[in-house]
Amino acid sequence: MNKYKAFYAVAALFLLVFAARSFYQDNALSFCEAASTAGREYETTAKRDLLALMMAYPKHIEGIEKDGQIVCVLMESGEKIVYDDMKIKSFDEKLDSADIQDMMEIGYPLECIDTLKSDNCDPGRIRCYPFLHAVYGGSQRDIEANLESVDLGAGCYPFNESNGAAKALAAVFANLSDLLKKEPEVYGFVYPLSGTYNYRTIAGTAQLSPHAFAIAIDLKRDDCDYWLWANTQQGQSRLDAYPHSLVALFESHGFIWGGKWAHFDFLHFEYRPALIIKAQYSTDDSTMLTWHDGFPDTRDTRTYIDIINQAWTEAE
Repeated sequence: MNKYKAFYAVAALFLLVFAARSFYQDNALSFCEAASTAGREYETTAKRDLLALMMAYPKHIEGIEKDGQIVCVLMESGEKIVYDDMKIKSFDEKLDSADIQDMMEIGYPLECIDTLKSDNCDPGRIRCYPFLHAVYGGSQRDIEANLESVDLGAGCYPFNESNGAAKALAAVFANLSDLLKKEPEVYGFVYPLSGTYNYRTIAGTAQLSPHAFAIAIDLKRDDCDYWLWANTQQGQSRLDAYPHSLVALFESHGFIWGGKWAHFDFLHFEYRPALIIKAQYSTDDSTMLTWHDGFPDTRDTRTYIDIINQAWTEAE
């Protein structure tokens, strides 16, 4: 009897080892495949982010450098700005010390939204400050040296001329008159304007406001415009009333709207062309043949694609 018990025990142990080995091999293979897929998806996202960035800031980005896993954007001003510092951050930490990947991570929706965003979905509210400083000015003095007066139909307001921000704002208001002829009720959402340039920090933080870079404009203020002033129900009512045509006009010139943030800011429009470009040329990953599918096939775009590909090739 003991002999049979020993035999069954050995057999059971053999089956257990065999099963464990098979499980390990199958799952190791699955893990490797998953890691490989994740790596390819990360690389594709990084390259598409960088391409959108180069298209949006053509005179300010000189190249891309990759050293191991660290990718840097080489700025015309001389700075090297890390695309992804590889740090795991909370939402508040991203607001405080975002890299470029953090800034580009949440996709901006170009379509109209019917309900307020939730769960910290704030596309564009996360900003990479070293990048903004490199483009728009490293200090208050530098920023103010870049200010240009823009006629907004109710007076002239200062805006940053760097990277075409002031020209984009001027184009919005040049087209606004046509919109007001078709939809005169839009006037009440625009005027009186609340302001553009103001060298200040964001309320309750130590971070500069985009108004400090002179790349944001606040339209007419309503008591339900800001997430700290209004509850969700009031915010939803404001979203329902806001004219989509006005939002689309700003977006067509590279501005994002704070009304598409969970922490809503309805009167706020901010010049962030890279997020608009990324949204314009987004595509279904499952149908892509190359990482840059969906982007326009122009001479400049092909040049940027070559620069990005070269950075990855040299790092191999």
